[in-house]
Amino acid sequence: MQVALQSSALDAFLENAENLADGGKVRVEDGLPDSATRDKLSALYAKMDLATAEPETVRKFLQLSLLKVLHKDMIQANHQMTPDTIGLLLAALAERLAARQLPTSVLDLAVGTGNLLYTVVNQLQPLSKQPLAAYGVDNDPDLLAVASVSGQLQGQAVTLLHQDAVSGLDVPQVDLVVSDLPVGYYPLDENTANYQTRAKEGHSYVHHLLIEQATNYLRPGGFGLFLVPADLFKTKETKGFVEWIQSVAYLQGLVNLPKGLFTTAAAEKSILILQRHGANSHQAPKVLLGTFPSFKDQPGLARFMAEVDQWMATNLKHEE
Repeated sequence: MQVALQSSALDAFLENAENLADGGKVRVEDGLPDSATRDKLSALYAKMDLATAEPETVRKFLQLSLLKVLHKDMIQANHQMTPDTIGLLLAALAERLAARQLPTSVLDLAVGTGNLLYTVVNQLQPLSKQPLAAYGVDNDPDLLAVASVSGQLQGQAVTLLHQDAVSGLDVPQVDLVVSDLPVGYYPLDENTANYQTRAKEGHSYVHHLLIEQATNYLRPGGFGLFLVPADLFKTKETKGFVEWIQSVAYLQGLVNLPKGLFTTAAAEKSILILQRHGANSHQAPKVLLGTFPSFKDQPGLARFMAEVDQWMATNLKHEE
């Protein structure tokens, strides 16, 4: 398809996905793709039955296809998909929190292709008797196009917004936020005037701003699960950032991901768990701290998740 359309790999992926969402009809524009390619595509589409597949099966299929596409197009790091191992881990944590307080809505402020958001929605939806309202925000139209067609193919109705997530958002408050946050400096200082986490001098950290923004859109007692730099609390902005957290939310957990997942120490990530003040929420007597074992160590990972379950049972109040 890429050769036939003379396009990027991402554009070719989108064309294929949109054809599948349209019942396997091959769209033609300016004579492309040619008739031979159209026949090949129609035959391939006829072998695929995504309409009856489980949403999670479709998501995994799209995710594997996208990995090749993003690698081929050399997409920049902040626009890469959340690795599936990490996405499933975040979804597992969200599921455990849902067992104590079932969310009806979820938001991702850096939704990108939607892979993380759909992983979490697919994990949580079977627990609920009503559709889970999901919202995603991103300023990259190409990645949002992927998120949109991915949602169509999975049968998931997600509201997607094309905008800068630091600006005001036209979304309601939600029960849960999940986000693989971009890391670095936010260049538009004029947009940060009302943020408590803005830097006193120079540009502000975009991940600080987005954590504050996400918390603004959390309902009282709602949880935020954020993929953050492992050195989140080791910068010159740490003092002010911690003071802001304490004013609006409870820092319930900070769990490091296995070092083996990352090529350099600077790239290492952790999962930050915040709970907004209110609605009978309280600071956990013991903050969840630790490091996940290697994902190759399945027994160790199972033991660690059992410890997480025990921590939740002991430290987080069950909401009826």
